[in-house]
Amino acid sequence: MAPGNSRLYAIGDIHGRSDLVKQIIGLIQDDNRSRDEAAATILFVGDYVDRGPCSKEVVDYLTGELPEGFSPLFLKGNHEEMMLTALKQPLSALNWLHNGGDATLFSYGVTMDVVQRALWGGPEGLEEAAAALRALMPERHLRFYEELKPCYRWGGYFFTHAGVRPGVALDRQSEEDLLWIREEFLSWPDDFGAIVVHGHTPMRTPQNLPNRIGIDTYAVHTGKLTAVGLQDTRRWFLST
Repeated sequence: MAPGNSRLYAIGDIHGRSDLVKQIIGLIQDDNRSRDEAAATILFVGDYVDRGPCSKEVVDYLTGELPEGFSPLFLKGNHEEMMLTALKQPLSALNWLHNGGDATLFSYGVTMDVVQRALWGGPEGLEEAAAALRALMPERHLRFYEELKPCYRWGGYFFTHAGVRPGVALDRQSEEDLLWIREEFLSWPDDFGAIVVHGHTPMRTPQNLPNRIGIDTYAVHTGKLTAVGLQDTRRWFLST
């Protein structure tokens, strides 16, 4: 059950598709205008960066151009966690690069030769790429990434990027599980203590289950970015 006279829209994994996030925001604006007046929030479940071509443009939009009339909430995804770790510990960055981090480097203006040396040149190449990204990244972007929250509770709903560990109280979940968990969470048939709204695991269509709502529809490849709208006991979906 959603709290009071309020409405929340949660948006799935964006992964560098600035075109789609602008489209889904437009759909949310239209949907919100068509409904009764209520305090409206837009929540993002993380994975703004990597894989798609426009990670920098996504964060430019989210930090500066969102429409008035909505309270925004931004959660952390595992891809933001990998990127922040790469900036602090460059020698650990290879896994991030192989999972779409190279596209983020390109979007911030890191050159092809630097990315190639990062992928194939060993520790020196990784150090060089991390330094290049840090030099090119606006300070407000770095603050945005560093201030992302791992979860948010709203009435009978619990929002996080990946899911929760079954059998562990929601207020005692580890950040690692909130950002990374898959099978143990996805296959759990019972109540988690709240309805969990999450991304992280892509599906062809949103998952609308009694105990969880999955809204990652693999937008970077399908062009289908999904949001769920929540108000009182109602839930509905919007997609690009």
